[in-house]
Amino acid sequence: MQFLTALLLAAATTQAHYTFPKLVVNGKAEEKDWSVTRKTKNADTKQGIENPTVADIRCYQSANAGGISTVPAGATIHYISTQQVNHPGPTQYYLAKVPAGASATTWDGSGAVWFKISTTMPSVDKNKQMTWPGQNEYKTPNATIPAATPSGDYLLRVEHIALHMAMQANKAQFYLSCSQITVTGGGSGSPGPLAAFPGAYKSTDPGILVNLGSIQPSAYQPPGPAVWTG
Repeated sequence: MQFLTALLLAAATTQAHYTFPKLVVNGKAEEKDWSVTRKTKNADTKQGIENPTVADIRCYQSANAGGISTVPAGATIHYISTQQVNHPGPTQYYLAKVPAGASATTWDGSGAVWFKISTTMPSVDKNKQMTWPGQNEYKTPNATIPAATPSGDYLLRVEHIALHMAMQANKAQFYLSCSQITVTGGGSGSPGPLAAFPGAYKSTDPGILVNLGSIQPSAYQPPGPAVWTG
């Protein structure tokens, strides 16, 4: 009986977690899982990262992807999730421009090169419960590649920060993926502020160490730099 209970608990834990293996651009998904999105180390376990200062917080990748997705500036993007995104917390998107002479298929995204293009905030639903865009769905909320984003190769990073246990240090859970993309038809913007992963987050940031039951939705402070909209 104890063995069966352990199995059921393990299954429930896996089902409560998720990965983002497929990028969708203007309604069209990448051909198959992990074809332009780098396969993450939790592809099988679905476990999130709890320490936001480790190297895996950048892309959590176990392998680079073989392809690159063409993404027009101004495009609408989201990711398909393997399981229901049922935990409360924000979804954030970042871009990092691949340096000249490097390729999106091999570049590691190191250094202060990442800029945030989208984040989500909570609201109160009809049942007077705090809820988040994309919660209980099988996809992440939509975001827009700013029209002013310069053309070129980029890494696109999505993260969902699960905050159901975040009242304890290093108990927020980070679920994330990075995709290899080429932005076309871009503008002449100067994206920023720029941040590094790791480095952008601390375990004690108010958007990471937080008791959602003790704050108003409008008081939540997403971690990381300000959003660049172009």
